[in-house]
Amino acid sequence: MFIEYVEKMADSVEEKVIMTPKCKTATSTTLVVERKVVQAEASDKIHVAGGDHTGIIINKEQVYENGVTEPCHAQLEFRVYLVSAANGSHTREARALRFWFKPQMTPGERPHEAQAFFRELVSPQDFPKDYVGFIKKIIKLMQHKYLQLKILEIELRQEGTGTPPPESNGVISTFIEESAANQTPVISEQRVLDMIENAYPNPLTVDDFITAGKWSKAEVKDALEALEEKGLTRAMSDGLYIRQHSVDTQVVKQMPMLCSSRQPSIAIITALYCEKQAVDAMMDNQETFVRYTTVGESNVYTLGTIGAHRVVTTKLPSVGRTREAMTAAGNTTTRLLGIFQKVEYVFLVGVGGGVPHYTDYERHVRLGDVVVSTPAADLTDKSVYVFCEKAERNEKGGWDYEVKPYKPDSFLLQDIALRLMRSHAPWDSYVNEGLERLRGVPGRWEAPLGGSDRLTMDVGNGAFIEVSHPAPSGDQVDRGGLRVHCAPVAGGRAVSCAGEARAAFAAHARAQAYDCELDAVLDSVKGNRKDCFVSIRGISDYRDGTRGKEWQPHAALAAAAVMKAIVAAMDPPTD
Repeated sequence: MFIEYVEKMADSVEEKVIMTPKCKTATSTTLVVERKVVQAEASDKIHVAGGDHTGIIINKEQVYENGVTEPCHAQLEFRVYLVSAANGSHTREARALRFWFKPQMTPGERPHEAQAFFRELVSPQDFPKDYVGFIKKIIKLMQHKYLQLKILEIELRQEGTGTPPPESNGVISTFIEESAANQTPVISEQRVLDMIENAYPNPLTVDDFITAGKWSKAEVKDALEALEEKGLTRAMSDGLYIRQHSVDTQVVKQMPMLCSSRQPSIAIITALYCEKQAVDAMMDNQETFVRYTTVGESNVYTLGTIGAHRVVTTKLPSVGRTREAMTAAGNTTTRLLGIFQKVEYVFLVGVGGGVPHYTDYERHVRLGDVVVSTPAADLTDKSVYVFCEKAERNEKGGWDYEVKPYKPDSFLLQDIALRLMRSHAPWDSYVNEGLERLRGVPGRWEAPLGGSDRLTMDVGNGAFIEVSHPAPSGDQVDRGGLRVHCAPVAGGRAVSCAGEARAAFAAHARAQAYDCELDAVLDSVKGNRKDCFVSIRGISDYRDGTRGKEWQPHAALAAAAVMKAIVAAMDPPTD
């Protein structure tokens, strides 16, 4: 059934939203919903409803062309699984939306409006679970809210039957990793190695693994012995185990005194082991010092050069919202800046979660891209990092936030990043250089196959839909290679992994990436009066960077390559 709603325009002219079939095949149906000023009377082709349905018109035309010759202003495609009530079989269906707007809406506003329409269409609060509900919601949105939307073309295309991916819920495919809730993860060498790398440079005991993983002592010892045979870990005294670093390290009780010429002016802070490996691959003349302690946190510092600059890198012992993790992150940063007092510039380099844009290729952030924290061009607040401590629904249906904003006193690093982005800097040469240096180092440093970058949207009740990545349109060009975006970076578990709140806060802060909560680090940076800092996030997932294990090494390498390009573009030190 095809429906028409009637709107009253301000000038008393009736502008109607008409829905008509465009074409139909054995496997597809295309519908057109358009806004027109028409006079409709009941006939054998049109039924005008009354009563509660006054304003609804059923159009029975079989073939229709919308008369528009210009390309659509925005488009997107997503997929769902339809479940047959008769036999429970699943049919995969692709649904495409193509948008044309009124002339009053500028080209820059069109992708934003299309994305807003789509987000509301698939909102978890009232996601349409069947075909009729889907069509009805489209028309209601166009009638009551999106008044600048002139034509919307909807294509529904069946792509075959079969078994849906795991964890399907109702008619929607989830496409997410299986939940580990209430499950004890099976021990594996990789899980044990992940724990060791996350804790590095702190060593772990066998009891630490047993407590955290709920594994047996025999299982843990077998895994540790296997990792040691492969040269990935090593046993220390007193039953402690640590990651075997890929470069020679000097174990020290305290950092040796450095002469003025060897003092770094740039500090690079990482949170994951693969992030530090990627950053170190961008440096020359390396020296690594590890300070172990049985009380408090151990520390690792790698000194070296990037171009004309002396740099020092470190890895945080842990991150997260536990009191211990936040204290450790802040203390590690404070100790770093206390030891190396000539540091003027601080880089936070590593992985993060991308904020996708479903209709605009230029604004879309996908796996393998890099986001450099810069102020939003259209906001008076010049924060480069916004941490959300609390997010709550308000009475108007919107969101209220408690935030901690961070902005440097000097935007030198951000200005360099913007200049390099506009000049299409050769980031890829640094990626290739890093790949060569990391040859033989465990980890998949090359980009995973493109099929692994699957974009999903939460529609509630544990269900997700898969959305196609937007393609370039108009004068947009896909130049290939590493894509870099300059925008604010956000953090905070209250929003980063929270579905609808995540998208809402990203739009509020204009953020294009989330990180794994590094506000304690920035508190220390600001507290130590370091006026020039930047966060660089290589995108490894669409949450906060902690879920994308497959993409983490390459995303970390991409972020490190952008960091090196910025450092190389800085003026040489005068001292």
